Parts: sequence; C-alpha cells; structure tokens
Amino acid sequence: MLVSELMSRSTVTVFPEDTVACAARLMDHHGVGALPVCTQQGKLKGIITDRDIAVRCVAADFDADKTAVREIMSRHVVTVPPQADVREAALYMAQAQARRLPVVEDGRVLGMISIGDMARTQSYDMEASKALAEISQPEPGRY
Repeated sequence: MLVSELMSRSTVTVFPEDTVACAARLMDHHGVGALPVCTQQGKLKGIITDRDIAVRCVAADFDADKTAVREIMSRHVVTVPPQADVREAALYMAQAQARRLPVVEDGRVLGMISIGDMARTQSYDMEASKALAEISQPEPGRY
C-alpha cells in the first residue's frame, strides 16, 4: 500500500512568523500533535510539535504569544514521498524516532502520515508496532 492511500490530506500548516501560541491553538482545535511549517508558497521549512512547544518554549520560559514558530521549530524534517510504500514510511519513522511524517512532493506538503494511520490498517499492524517500539526507545543518555 502506498503512503498516498493512507495519509491525511487535510493538513493544517503554519508560517514561520506565526506565534507559538497560534500553533498551539491550531493543534488543539484540529486535534493534532504536529504542524508543518511552510512558506507562503507552500514550501516546507520545518515542523513544530507539541513537544517542541513544551520543551523549547514553555520549559525555556519563552512567551508563546511573542515567540515565532521559526524560533523553536525543528528544521531538519524527515519526509516521505506519496508514492513510497507504507513500510518505507514506517522505517523512516523508526529511524527518525518520529510518530508522524509530512508527505512531500517537489518540496510541497501534500499531507501527513502517522503511526495511527498505519495502525488503523490491519495490513500494517506489524510495521506500525515495530516503528512505534523503535520510536519509543529513549535516546542514550536521556531519562
């Protein structure tokens, strides 16, 4: 099965100049834990996650209403093309220890694929389980 068959297409994005508070409200409203950060032209520049907000903004005592997304976003984003096999996406997730990946073609975000998307498809229970197990392994020296 291809990533394009499982991915969420209604992906909400933010701009680098948006505030962290705006990103957090969008995550809450849409029930997501990550937002791709894109330019006005739709090119992917990074990703902001709920963890980025908690660790890089709140724990660092930054004001979410005054901090721009570009200041705390993750710039090095692992992506997957829509024509990739879902098993390949699971491998990327495991290697990057990421629960979700932007689906990108020609630098533009087409959607997102998550562990949950894979878990809801019985054909990929094992891939999703394996990826989740690898993602959940703590980094050496942490915790």
